[in-house]
Amino acid sequence: MLTETQFRKLYRASAWYDIFVTSAFATPWTIAILFSTLSQISIYFGLPGRLIEPDIYHIFFGNLMGSLVVVWSVARLKLDMPILARFDSVGRFFFSSWMIYALMNGASYILFVLLVPEILLGIAQSLPVTRLAEQHPASA
Repeated sequence: MLTETQFRKLYRASAWYDIFVTSAFATPWTIAILFSTLSQISIYFGLPGRLIEPDIYHIFFGNLMGSLVVVWSVARLKLDMPILARFDSVGRFFFSSWMIYALMNGASYILFVLLVPEILLGIAQSLPVTRLAEQHPASA
């Protein structure tokens, strides 16, 4: 169980994490650099699975995803509404499901770098929150 303060810090950190991770997907130029870097890392470590050279459709859908996630993250930071963390956790479980699906169908294990934080943040943002009055009943 989290306190309201802990939960607020968690969902704000989650939004900053999303901006950091997905901003590279947001433009055609940065996604090309990202795919090249991920491919080199996968080869260097000899990771199972394959990482294909992206075509225009991969770039287009990657840019859509990256742009939307960055906007969604900025909205979560600006609006600072805890309910948005609950919706975000549902989105994380969707993203995790699609990553697991991709891994089961031959995607590079480099996806685990994204999968683990998705699952952990999804679970963390789903935890119950203790209200301040519940923490200190005498002060209510």
